[in-house]
Amino acid sequence: MSNSKEKKRASVKDGFGQRLRELRRQKNITQIELAKRVGITHTHIGRYELGTAKKPSADTIQRIAEVLGVSSDYLLEGVSEKAVQARIEDKELLQQFQEIEKMPDEEKTVVKKFLDAFIAKKKIQELTAR
Repeated sequence: MSNSKEKKRASVKDGFGQRLRELRRQKNITQIELAKRVGITHTHIGRYELGTAKKPSADTIQRIAEVLGVSSDYLLEGVSEKAVQARIEDKELLQQFQEIEKMPDEEKTVVKKFLDAFIAKKKIQELTAR
């Protein structure tokens, strides 16, 4: 194997595969389910997670990221602009958000709508108080 291929596979193993597995598990999605939703075989998902396959195509990375609810940048590099900006210092709030992250998508949607409504109400109150 050439050095460039070894480096490419090593980088997949070091970060991408780990993030893929962690995100998939956080969403309670099996390799088979993720593969079906992305349009690839579950063996590819397993190989990506283990770092034994070459990095997927940009299109495949984008589809995986969409299913997992993250940016392709985060999936590949482990950093997103929003993640860098977001700093939750209230530990209780952080813990609550982590628990919400484990919920099924339908329940997360309800929580997001509630938060959006609360934030909108707060902004309206601030505008009318002026």
